Amino acid sequence: MPRSTLTGTRIRERRTVLGIRQADLARSVGISASYLNLIEHNRRRIGGKLLVEIARALDVEASALTEGAGAAQIEALREAAAGHKGAQDELPRIEEFAGRFPGWAQLLADRHRRVAELERTVEMLTDRLTHDPFLSASLHEVISTVTAIRSTAAILNETDDIDPDWQRRFHRNLSEESQRLADGAQALVAYLDEGAEEAGGQTTPQEEVEAFLRARHYHVAELERALPPAPERLVDGAAELSSGPARDLALAWLRRYRRDAELMPLADFAEAARALSLDPGRLAQRYGVDPGAAFRRLAALPEALAGGPIGLVTCDGSGTLTFRKPVAGFALPRFGAACPLWPLYQALSRPMAPLRAVVEHSGRAHARFLTYALCQPVLNSGFDGPQVLEAAMLILPEEVANLPQTPPQPIGTSCRICPRRDCVARREPSILADGF
Repeated sequence: MPRSTLTGTRIRERRTVLGIRQADLARSVGISASYLNLIEHNRRRIGGKLLVEIARALDVEASALTEGAGAAQIEALREAAAGHKGAQDELPRIEEFAGRFPGWAQLLADRHRRVAELERTVEMLTDRLTHDPFLSASLHEVISTVTAIRSTAAILNETDDIDPDWQRRFHRNLSEESQRLADGAQALVAYLDEGAEEAGGQTTPQEEVEAFLRARHYHVAELERALPPAPERLVDGAAELSSGPARDLALAWLRRYRRDAELMPLADFAEAARALSLDPGRLAQRYGVDPGAAFRRLAALPEALAGGPIGLVTCDGSGTLTFRKPVAGFALPRFGAACPLWPLYQALSRPMAPLRAVVEHSGRAHARFLTYALCQPVLNSGFDGPQVLEAAMLILPEEVANLPQTPPQPIGTSCRICPRRDCVARREPSILADGF
């Protein structure tokens, strides 16, 4: 039922909450109780002065009666229903539910958002605990030191006639190992505290570059000008780039961004992208560039020009992710390996063969995406040198792209945090499906 036709339902619900009798409300606004009854059952339209008078009598804004729940709340309820099979049949009545029970609707929307946030936190922490190299090394150092201390203490405790010289050596070892344990534990706690204070704490140059781009929404407006500044100026003034390697990576990325912007000017490219339905292959043909450049240019478009968010992920020949621009509903692992069923890796196995696929992510909303993937050589040191490959995958959400009517390929984020059972590509058990 359209939102505007539920005004009467909202009037009835508000009147009931306030404990006002129908006859009393009708009398206060100068209409008959029978006419108000028709209004409350959505059999008579209402507007103008009468609506304002009823809103005043019910101590509520008139817009709250006509518009009901906001678009954000409705969208949150739809997302909550998407992960529950039994709620699918009730979707046509979702606006009626939100209009009649605004408090319960807001509670459900808030709980859904909170659960989604907690699930993302679990995914991030699990990913970090499993693959973070610093954390793994620190824990190994602590365990090794504790083992050494226990061994030394056991010798001192179980041996009665230890030579005084050896006893001094064991005591010195205990002191040194205890100090090493304290230093290792202190470093580990400081690292974890830093991560708690700053959820997106940067520990690698790549993460610093991603934080730099994320702060700009992956669009560098300065380089879109007719006379852009030198990329070095943007790098020098960036607070997110604290290390030399990070500044080098950012500089290479910005130089490639400027070349893409020169070949595909923003205003003209945005218009062409809309006309060609965001198809990177056709855009690459139009501008005479390789598809990878069209991928990057589409991902750099502001959402207002692209019609919504567009994601991009790249990897090298080893499958390691080298660039991440995430979109809602398509989680990208921060550490470790990603899902082997991603079209990104299918493309990696067959260089220069373009691939288009519809995928369905294993998240709560089971969101669907249209993906384009391609693997290309990025450096050729000659016939005698190794071939260096880079694969890229463009990610278009369902609300941005027109999805083909083909069965989607089920995918996840990574095996450890993927709830899908009986997956042919699973390499390790899932904590979500099988527990710890």
